[in-house]
Amino acid sequence: MKVAIFGQYYQNDTRPIIRDIFVFFNANNVELVIEEKFLKILYAEEIVKKEYKTFSSYKDLNHTFDVLVSIGGDGTILRAATFVRDSGIPIIGVNAGRLGFLAKVQKENIDTFLQLVLEKKYSISKRTLLSLKSNPKNLEIEDLNFAMNEITVSRKDTTSMITIETYLNGEYLNSYWADGLIISTPTGSTGYSLSCGGPVLTPDVKSLVITPIAPHNLNARPLVITDTTIVELRVSGREENYLVSLDSRITSVSNNAVLTIKKTPFKINMIEIEEETFLKTLRKKLLWGEDKRN
Repeated sequence: MKVAIFGQYYQNDTRPIIRDIFVFFNANNVELVIEEKFLKILYAEEIVKKEYKTFSSYKDLNHTFDVLVSIGGDGTILRAATFVRDSGIPIIGVNAGRLGFLAKVQKENIDTFLQLVLEKKYSISKRTLLSLKSNPKNLEIEDLNFAMNEITVSRKDTTSMITIETYLNGEYLNSYWADGLIISTPTGSTGYSLSCGGPVLTPDVKSLVITPIAPHNLNARPLVITDTTIVELRVSGREENYLVSLDSRITSVSNNAVLTIKKTPFKINMIEIEEETFLKTLRKKLLWGEDKRN
């Protein structure tokens, strides 16, 4: 088996998790290829000493890899997806963060879950991504123009709201007068969109969510649309620029630029273990069914 490893280092909290992962894979004679910057940190912290092959770009990952292990939180998985892209390499997340909707393997059961991965006793959850194009072109967007959670437009250097003209398949929907607008995938529905009042979608739903951020037109509500919809945004405001974010990547775009958002032709394969399904994670992380009176 050939495994790529990408991660974040959170000092003492992550150290034992990383060691357990490397001990497990080395004991099972798994070929490991580590993301270059992450490996430098591991050497500097003396967590690992053995020499490993490295990768530094999505071009270094291909069909010869069986899985990519992401060590960190959900944000780390979103960054890992930029390496995997359309290669089809399954991702499994080991949770060294806090909430962990995507990074489901907990530190208490690393060996058990990684053994299931080794034996390929898992299912694949295919996750929809969104692509973004701007007119006129924005080089920062064009270079890495997809998001696994959400694409968001928001105000930049002002406390004034922005106006976001929104079109669905060429038909005018609404002009949102708000701090911003979130276009979310089902995966991202448990993230920023949820905190702004959006609904939770199960990962296999073929839908997207449009969620306004603090809208001044108070009757504006989150809207669920089919994932085949092409969304077009025209943003205007008092400032010359506004912010566009693709997951954790942020860039500045000039007023009146046209943004086109649609589903990508490829999906990200997330490994799902039976003991940690989406519904079980949802109940646990959002404390559904918990009652302080009991």
